[in-house]
Amino acid sequence: MGSLITSMLNTANALRAFQDGLTVTQNNVTNATTPGYVKQTQSLVALPFDLSVGLPGGVTAGPVLSSRDGYAEQAVRDQQTALGLYDQKVSDLTPLETYFSLSSSSGLGPAINNLFQGFSQLSVNPNDTVSRQQVIDQANTVAQNFRQTASGLESQGTNINQEARTTIDSINHLASVIAEVNSKNRVDPFGTIDAGVDAELNSTLEQLSQLTNFSALQQPDGTISLFIGGQTPLVVGDQVYAIEGDFSTSRTAILSNTGRDITDEIAGGKLSALLDDNNNLLPSYLDDLNTLAKSLADQVNGTLESGIDQNGAAPVTDLFTYDPNVGAAVSLAVNPLTPDQIAAALPGAPGGNGNALILAKLGDGTSLNGYTFSQFYGNLGGRVGNDLSTATENQTTKQQLLTQAQTLRQQVSGVSLDEEAEHLMTFQRSYQAVSKMLSILNSLTDTLMNIIP
Repeated sequence: MGSLITSMLNTANALRAFQDGLTVTQNNVTNATTPGYVKQTQSLVALPFDLSVGLPGGVTAGPVLSSRDGYAEQAVRDQQTALGLYDQKVSDLTPLETYFSLSSSSGLGPAINNLFQGFSQLSVNPNDTVSRQQVIDQANTVAQNFRQTASGLESQGTNINQEARTTIDSINHLASVIAEVNSKNRVDPFGTIDAGVDAELNSTLEQLSQLTNFSALQQPDGTISLFIGGQTPLVVGDQVYAIEGDFSTSRTAILSNTGRDITDEIAGGKLSALLDDNNNLLPSYLDDLNTLAKSLADQVNGTLESGIDQNGAAPVTDLFTYDPNVGAAVSLAVNPLTPDQIAAALPGAPGGNGNALILAKLGDGTSLNGYTFSQFYGNLGGRVGNDLSTATENQTTKQQLLTQAQTLRQQVSGVSLDEEAEHLMTFQRSYQAVSKMLSILNSLTDTLMNIIP
């Protein structure tokens, strides 16, 4: 009778174990597409068998095992960080193509060429009012294009700063989600991981990795501590140490919760690209544009000052004007001159074209760091295009590497519906067999009970 009861107990334990296996398998199938979820496996533990000391053996459900692989997760996060940087760079630089297109028939490059062609035409007809007015009109077009290009760069800088604010807010929000997850006891005292909470944690970590670089360290109590750049605390336990942006100067800075400048620690992700583009790349473009505007305006004004106008008088008003305090490009304008005030002649030859010829030759001169005005602008436009092209190529490469890392992770820890179907059939058949065994044992027990007087 004792052996029969022992068999019934063992069978009941096995039945519960296979039921737990079915539950885990069903959970895997249900969450196969849940972000951050990885395959869970129901372990089965053999109970000790030694009848001499009353150990009947059998099987019972052990802990549910997670297939999450830390190296695979880190590889995906690393590639997300790299891709996030180049995604943002492409987004930041693409709008600038409009202002630095070297193949367009309009814009700053053609406007500069047209100005010096206008001076060349003036040298053919130095006393022609129409030719003189065309020079003024073309100068206005040059100034307008400089202003539009500079304003476009400044506007993109404003957009980048706004995006940086949004990104900082997103980082702090995701940090608060991770802190909340830390408070949910993701790992119980027996070491079993809550699959749902664990999925939420790793999905959030992956989202955060797109925005900035960080180190994630698992603590003995199961919580995750995050450090930006591997140095500055962002999350410790259920505490968030929020970062903030300092936009009070032209150079955006990132500050820790204690006010320490941690900008140099941001070396990856979307925020890194925003900082580099706002603090380094756009200012370098604008510096070159200001250099070009100032040099062109100063050289044209200086040459005009050496001549005389149609009335034989020395010029008293420059053709171009700008405010160096705000930048030559964004403030470049043309003074309200009349056609007769253009100094096309040289002092020794009133009514001649001597100064107009000198002005026309300025367009071919290499007085701007060894380049003509058009070449200097072409170099600037080429640099913008090259920066965008490089960012686009890197974006494509990093996307491919991310896809590879995600595929490897899926192979290591993802849910395979085919594999789960096999598990489902195995557990079902085992459950059915044990159920039949339990039914037989129950029948035997009834028979035995009926035999006993």
